[in-house]
Amino acid sequence: MERRTVLQGALSLALLGAGASVRADARNAQAAQAQAFDDGTVAGLARRLAASPYRAPEAALPESLRIGYDQYRDIRFDPRQAIWREQGLPFQLQAFHRGFLFAQRVELWQVEQGRALPLAYSPRMFDFQNLPAPDAGADLGFAGFRVHARLNRDDYFDELIAFLGASYFRALAKGQAYGLSARGLALGSGDEGAEEFPLFRSFWIERPAREADSLTVHALLDSPSVAGAFRFVVRPGEETVIDVRSQLYPRVTLARAGIAPLTSMFEFDAGDRVGVDDYRPAVHDSDGLAMLNGRGEQIWRPLCNPAQVRISAFQDEQPRGFGLMQRKRRFADYADAEARYQDRPSLWIEPLGRWGRGAVTLVEIPTANEYHDNIVAFWRPAQPLPAGREHRFDYRMHWCADHPWQRALARVAATRIGAAPRAGARLVVIDLAGGRLAGLPADAQVQADVWTSAGEVAHAVAHANPLGGGWRLGFEFVPPSTGDAELHARVQDAQGALSETWLYRWSA
Repeated sequence: MERRTVLQGALSLALLGAGASVRADARNAQAAQAQAFDDGTVAGLARRLAASPYRAPEAALPESLRIGYDQYRDIRFDPRQAIWREQGLPFQLQAFHRGFLFAQRVELWQVEQGRALPLAYSPRMFDFQNLPAPDAGADLGFAGFRVHARLNRDDYFDELIAFLGASYFRALAKGQAYGLSARGLALGSGDEGAEEFPLFRSFWIERPAREADSLTVHALLDSPSVAGAFRFVVRPGEETVIDVRSQLYPRVTLARAGIAPLTSMFEFDAGDRVGVDDYRPAVHDSDGLAMLNGRGEQIWRPLCNPAQVRISAFQDEQPRGFGLMQRKRRFADYADAEARYQDRPSLWIEPLGRWGRGAVTLVEIPTANEYHDNIVAFWRPAQPLPAGREHRFDYRMHWCADHPWQRALARVAATRIGAAPRAGARLVVIDLAGGRLAGLPADAQVQADVWTSAGEVAHAVAHANPLGGGWRLGFEFVPPSTGDAELHARVQDAQGALSETWLYRWSA
């Protein structure tokens, strides 16, 4: 899974009474383990699980699988044995082997006509390259799975979505390369003390019809603090859309839950290059946090690689959406022929139903390289989630290049910050593109609406940019002598806002 390093996995599903996975050739035994399954099965399991003490996962592995990242990547599922390949269905499944950081067993089930059958493990499913293959009768089990579909070409099955490690998963839209990740649930992200990583301990994948355009996956989540039932309906395309139903059953009161969490990487860009010695103009999987709040305000918050951990909470009620976005889409924006940062997905979360009061929360963590995720974003409810009851959060995920919100508003295309002529001041330049602003004449009467919570703002001006296209908003900023400052900027005219709101947290 490239550079994604997850310290949690999944445990075997003892509560289902299925026991260990059966051998690949034991089809009669497999059929005997078939269980009735419907849309409420996983929620019932999660409720019963939450009423029982947490059982730590069994993670014993043979020495041959206590390996490093490069060796783990050498364990390949044989694509000729992909589930549903021989049936000519529109989706195919391939499993991940246990090993490296992914030690815990994850049970995989196929669902067909109201019955769930366990997917039987066999070492013959995998090519172990230069590693010693397990004995033919070994029952080591799976760490997760991935789905393939005709995403880019009609004659080839591309990887579409992968579930591996804790409750992490990643998906792709057409023409994209893997970048940021999502999780089922975050507990304690950015808070003092150890973070708790809930895990998906079992999956049920519904067999698709021959002409199906979507795939349904059910997952059982578990951790010391909470159990949960998730359903993912995955629709691949130019924008891959996943409808998520999440039902949480806390064992204890969850005071700091993170709903629909996203995890990404930001090392540097034009607005944050302090101490950077790199030939590339930018390195990141996402360059900003986008929000559409309950009041209809569209907000853009450029990401930062801070000197110390920073947490920002954007209070809201009935949010309309948020996401970590990758707006720069040209090769020249990164000049990296291998990483393909211009092809990394954006991920927009659209709440379905009423989420109430809370805050879109952004955690920015220092990083010295591009190999570790250092950005987390999620929704945190204003009130704790008490134990002993169900808490439901439904949402739609848009894995996309970009996502339209209010088309009449110009959007932030770039943020640049550097030294200003005045001693001690910084020059902030924000490029804007699109919306109603793009259709105005260069001499239109527009106003730069800029203010700061601390320090001083001067010489704010907005003007058309005939050379680069779009409009440019610029101002001088004198930082406060101590502490942080929250900067706010947008362009408006007599009719109202012409651009989305640019927010920035200044730290010395």
